[in-house]
Amino acid sequence: MAEQFDLVVVGGGPGGYVAAIRAAQLKMKTALVERENLGGICLNWGCIPTKALLRASEINHLLHSLDAYGFAADNVRFDFEKVVKRSRAVAGQLSGGVKHLLRKNKVTVFDGHAKLNGPGKLAVTKDGKPVADLETKNIILATGARARVLPGMEPDGKLIWSYREALVPNTMPKSLIVVGSGAIGSEFASFFLNMGAKVTLIEALDRILPVEDAEISAFVNKAFVKQGMTVLTAAKVNAVRKTADAVTVSVEVGGKTQEITADRLISAVGIVGNVEDIGLEGTKVKVERTHVVTDPAGFTGEPGVYAIGDLTGPPWLAHKASHEAIATVEGIAGMHPHHMDVTNIPGCTYCRPQVASVGITEAKAKEKGHEVRVGRFPFIGNGKAIAMGEPEGFVKTVFDAKTGELLGAHMVGPEVTEMIQGYTIARTLETTEAELMNTVFPHPTVSEAMHEAVLDAYGRVIHI
Repeated sequence: MAEQFDLVVVGGGPGGYVAAIRAAQLKMKTALVERENLGGICLNWGCIPTKALLRASEINHLLHSLDAYGFAADNVRFDFEKVVKRSRAVAGQLSGGVKHLLRKNKVTVFDGHAKLNGPGKLAVTKDGKPVADLETKNIILATGARARVLPGMEPDGKLIWSYREALVPNTMPKSLIVVGSGAIGSEFASFFLNMGAKVTLIEALDRILPVEDAEISAFVNKAFVKQGMTVLTAAKVNAVRKTADAVTVSVEVGGKTQEITADRLISAVGIVGNVEDIGLEGTKVKVERTHVVTDPAGFTGEPGVYAIGDLTGPPWLAHKASHEAIATVEGIAGMHPHHMDVTNIPGCTYCRPQVASVGITEAKAKEKGHEVRVGRFPFIGNGKAIAMGEPEGFVKTVFDAKTGELLGAHMVGPEVTEMIQGYTIARTLETTEAELMNTVFPHPTVSEAMHEAVLDAYGRVIHI
């Protein structure tokens, strides 16, 4: 006999488990099926453990910069195994927390792989053996995504790593090649560089962090090079050759080919959606470039079937998945949630220096036909940043010159990933430059640079 539910969620990541909890809050009888770890890639193999590692590299950097603050220490060293172990412990703690939240909200959790098995039906298996048959009016697919694999750069668990292997390395490499300079690639490049490795970052496009504003990308590139990283842009990887304990990459830049050898290589060239073996065949669910197509309400075209998170379109971010989860569940419940505006989803990269942005870039604004007013404020003009010893970076704001709409905000520097939410709220509230200029920012804080960047766009900046 099939078990009956009002909603079944397939996938327990930041989209899936949030959807299940919100549905339970709305008094739906809810089930969640997860085949691996509650919390998904983000919590177990992405957002959280990488931040634990990056915190360790930040500490290592500070320990080697003590003289600037009047301190001295001898024989500064680290135990790499403990660094990795702490990262895994953090992920484990939070995965257990998700399990507790689901239990608290009376969500039924099935440990296994779910597959559509006819209208309103799901078959759950574990290691090929039946676990349960489920029937429901509503299904939310939140199966996430995995690393894209390029021919010749298949992860082997030893010399070539995806993000998974890079999170649990069996050794601290002395040298490293990172292919792909998006958020994942730049974060791993920054981590290993600050832990002491010689790092080469390779990007096929003409600049690193290509989705960011061009000025931000250029600043990070310069900062990485200053820190000792080799950065190659507009670079084509022609071949990868492995030996017993090293990787050699043949890379073409500006028509010239060079070979680079390192202990390890990380491939960070994007993601593909987990659309296989979930029963989409014979349904009205449409898949484009490995991702499920949905309308703004998360509906796939197949009656009763919805999709959210990394399985669907960009941006592929955990907080976007969680927001989609709540909106989709509330829509199923007959409520009237606001459909998500993807330009109001902030993006954060936790390299050194940190990068954060929301809205559109200056180039995109001009492409859309906006007459723009642009403000910039460097952290070298901010007292708190100077006191912290982190005066590098700047804040950039882009306004519509006619309406005062904040079209975009782009930041690079200390703790900008914590500050971007201020501009995100401003965009959500449809705030103009007038409200931002008349807002009182506390002193001394790094966030004062946000205020000054707005003032600068209108010729009223004070501290530069």
